[in-house]
Amino acid sequence: MNTAVLQDMLIGTGVIGAFLLLGAFLRAKVPLFRRWLLPASVIGGVIGLLLGPPLWGTAAPLSFPDEWMALWEALPVVLIVPIFSAAPLGTSMDPAKKRRRLRDMAPIVLLMTGIFSLGGSIQYVIGYGVNLAITAIRPETGLYRTFGYELPQGFAGGHGTATAVGSILKDFGLPWWQTAQGVALTMATIGLIGGMLLGIYFINRASRKGQTQLLGEARAIPRETLQGYTTDIDKQKSLGRETVAGSSIETITVHLALMLIASGLAYILAGRMRVWLPSVYLPVWFYALLIMYGVNFILLKLKLNWLIDTKVKARITGTFSDLAITAAIMTLPFKAVSAYIVPILIMSVVGFVGTYFVTFPLYRKTFRGDFPFERAIMGWGVNTGVMITGMTLLKITDPEYESPVLNDFSMGFALMSLFSLVISPIDYNFIARGSTLANFLWNAGVGLFYATIAFIGCRMTRRPVKALRE
Repeated sequence: MNTAVLQDMLIGTGVIGAFLLLGAFLRAKVPLFRRWLLPASVIGGVIGLLLGPPLWGTAAPLSFPDEWMALWEALPVVLIVPIFSAAPLGTSMDPAKKRRRLRDMAPIVLLMTGIFSLGGSIQYVIGYGVNLAITAIRPETGLYRTFGYELPQGFAGGHGTATAVGSILKDFGLPWWQTAQGVALTMATIGLIGGMLLGIYFINRASRKGQTQLLGEARAIPRETLQGYTTDIDKQKSLGRETVAGSSIETITVHLALMLIASGLAYILAGRMRVWLPSVYLPVWFYALLIMYGVNFILLKLKLNWLIDTKVKARITGTFSDLAITAAIMTLPFKAVSAYIVPILIMSVVGFVGTYFVTFPLYRKTFRGDFPFERAIMGWGVNTGVMITGMTLLKITDPEYESPVLNDFSMGFALMSLFSLVISPIDYNFIARGSTLANFLWNAGVGLFYATIAFIGCRMTRRPVKALRE
C-alpha cells in the first residue's frame, strides 16, 4: 500500500463526511425529515445514492471514482467489527446504579425479555414465511434462500445492524451478500419511518382513550430532538469523562485502542477457526464481541474500570456507525434490490402487523396497572426502529422518565443479550448452510423459547406486577 492509496482513502472518507454534514443540515431544515427523525447518515446516504453510479450508472450526476466506490463498499463490512466489539466494554462498571433484589425483579425482567424478544423473533418467522409463500406461489421470483433475514435485521436491528448483514453473509461466502445488505437497509428505513409514524398515531389514540398513565394529552417531541441540535450551550451534553491525562494519552485513544485490539485479534481468531473448525460458521464481529468480554473482565479484575467511560465509547461507535451507514446506503445495489420490491413491501406490511400483535396486547394483559402502554410503545419503537426511536416514543408518553419502563427494559435487554450469546452461533450456522424452511423452523423454535420465558415470568408474579415494586 503506497501513499496514493492512503490519500484516496482519506479523500473518499472525506466525501462521506461531506454527505453526513449535508444530511445533518437537511435534518435541521426540512420539516418532513424532522418529523420522521431521520438520522443524518440516512439522509446523506440517500442523497449520495440518488446522485451516484448505483442508480444512474455512467450517466450519474456525480461520477465517483471506482476507488471510492470500492472503499465505501468495504467500510460497512470492516467498521461493523469494532462497532460490535465495543458492546461489552464498560459493562458492570457503575456501582452507583440502583440494584433491586433479584427475587423481586425476576418476574418483571423475564416478562420484559420474553415479550420484547418475541417481537423480534416473530419478524424472523414472518420474513422466512414470506419467502416460503412467495416461492411456492411464484417460484420464478427467484428469492435467494436467506431472503427474509433482512426483516428483523432492518426492523429490530436498525440501520447499524442492517449494515452488518452484508459482512455476515460475505463471511459465509454467500454470493448475494450485497443485495441482501441493500434489502436490509431498505427494511431499516421503512421500519424507522413507519415505526415512528405509527408509534405517534398509537400514542394519540391511547391518549384519547385514557390508556396512558402519565400523559393527559399527546405531547410534542422536543424541538432539540426534532432538529438534531441545540444552540443553548448550557443544554449541550458532555461527550464523556476524561479518564486519563492528555499529556500522556488521549481518553479517546485508550478506548479506540482497546476496540481495535479486540477487532484485530478477532480477525486472527476467525482465520484460525476456519482451519480448526471449518463446519462452524461465525462472523468476525462475534469473535470480537467474545474477546472484548475477556478484555472487560481483565479490566475489572485489575481494578482498571476507571479507564473506561461508556459515553466516550458510545461516541466512537456512533462515529463509526455514521460512516458505515452512509457508505452502505450510497453503495446500495439499487437495481438488484428493486427486483425484490414486491416481496419487500409484503414483508414490511406483515412485519408491522405481526410486531403490533405480539407487543401491545401482550403488554396490556401482563402489566395491568403497571404502565402497559408505555412498555408497549417502548418495545414497538425499538423493534421497528432503533433504541432512540423507542426512547423518543416513551418520552412523549413519559416526559420525565418517571415510570420504571426504561430501567426494566434495560435489564430485560441485558438478559436477552445473554441468551443471544447461545442462540446466535446456532442461528449463524442455519444462515450459512440451512434451507429457508430450516431457518423458518429454527426461528419459530426461538420464538417459542421466548414465549416460554414470558409465560414463566407471568406465572412467577402470582399477584399484580405493580405490587412487586412496593
